[in-house]
Amino acid sequence: MADVSTELMRKLHDEHAAALWGFCLHLTGDPVRAEDVVQETLLRAWQHPEVLDASRGSSRGWLFTVARNLVIDEWRSKRHQSERSTGEVPEPREPVDETDTLLQSWAMAEAISHLSREHRAVLVECYYRGRSVAEAARQLGIPEGTVKSRSHYALRALRLALEEMGVGL
Repeated sequence: MADVSTELMRKLHDEHAAALWGFCLHLTGDPVRAEDVVQETLLRAWQHPEVLDASRGSSRGWLFTVARNLVIDEWRSKRHQSERSTGEVPEPREPVDETDTLLQSWAMAEAISHLSREHRAVLVECYYRGRSVAEAARQLGIPEGTVKSRSHYALRALRLALEEMGVGL
């Protein structure tokens, strides 16, 4: 039986593999994935030699249906959404040194702690939370003009605090 099955598979491959690969390439858009689908389709044909019986009709239709179903099943799976094949292995990236950013954020936090509560509140609303002057005024319950003037004086005080700490701008 093994010799018969091997011979049938060879014949099946010779007659249908190129057309099947072209069909799979059209479905997937990826030559590597198309090869995988063809291989899986031929494996399933080998596991079910009854479909290769000429008296049952064309085996090509069965092969194309199996290939199409494999592509659809993979597309529906989570694997398709999380995996993407690439032609080359990506180059490793240089590690990014975040030390300066960390030190600057510590220095900024220290300088902000030296501001008055009112100045700190305006800077937090306008610069850290990204609120407009009108939104910050509503949030803080003060007039818009007060937000503008506190923001101006808070930035001056912040610059002075940073200079006193030796942090250059």
